[in-house]
Amino acid sequence: MNEDEPVLELPDFDPRATRRSVRRGIVRTATVVLAVLVAVVLVATLGSAAVQQRGDRERRMTDVLATAFKIYNPAYAIDVQDCCQTTPLSMSFTVGARQRRAAGGFEGGATGFYTITQDFFGRVGRLPLGNYANTRLTASLADVGTDLQRKEDVRRVLARLPEALNAMAVVEFAEPLTPAEFAKFGQGCGGPAVYERRPGSVPITWDNTTYDRAYPDLELGPPCGKEPEQNLEIFRRWVGMLRDYDEANLRRFDLSLARLRKAAKDGLVYAYVDDLASVGDLRKLLDDPRVRTVRLADVAFDLDRPR
Repeated sequence: MNEDEPVLELPDFDPRATRRSVRRGIVRTATVVLAVLVAVVLVATLGSAAVQQRGDRERRMTDVLATAFKIYNPAYAIDVQDCCQTTPLSMSFTVGARQRRAAGGFEGGATGFYTITQDFFGRVGRLPLGNYANTRLTASLADVGTDLQRKEDVRRVLARLPEALNAMAVVEFAEPLTPAEFAKFGQGCGGPAVYERRPGSVPITWDNTTYDRAYPDLELGPPCGKEPEQNLEIFRRWVGMLRDYDEANLRRFDLSLARLRKAAKDGLVYAYVDDLASVGDLRKLLDDPRVRTVRLADVAFDLDRPR
């Protein structure tokens, strides 16, 4: 060592200053890491939302999935409540579902709220209701095309009920009707039409509430006389917007493109749901040779009708 060089003296060790320096370093590092993590989460969330909501993806999700959910649950009146909630890995919407009942009585219980979710790749997760609903109306629709509830048996059931009692029933035709024939039949206004026979399973049904954008300018849909034909046209339009890549999701709703396309193309009505009939009306329908049978799904007293 050069004797002329100054000697550097180390400062005395200060434990307190050392601890302060270490704490400042830890805080500084944690702050940087936290800022980076927040930035990553924001980019992932906002970026994922932007990807999932690109174009008309939100609208198409409700157009396809909400409509399919209604076909999957013909025993419920269903409304889309809220759309759409987005996470980095999924997008979802909420529906309200209330069980269909005969007109005039108590409502079909409280409205239940359910969430339908599709993942980042557009695949639908587990669905509520549907095959698990197990309602009387669902069972009656699944009996279309079977020999259950023959006319003579139904007559005996109806004979035990007051004529003025309101009813909800599935009216099955001996031979399927064309849209024009169904319109002339004059009993199917308002209730879902059944476009296939599928014994043991829920068939495809459709009415003016199935597709939310069917009648944007008409609150209650088309006039009753034109309803069956116009509803079929809307059904065909909805089926026409489906693509081959929708097949996987449709199968989650117990549907398929082949069945939907055939039902829409044929346009034949095998049955319909009537929730505005009385027991007396159903007795008369049983005498119509075009009617194969009537399957009673619900009855109710109209508590507001004097007699």
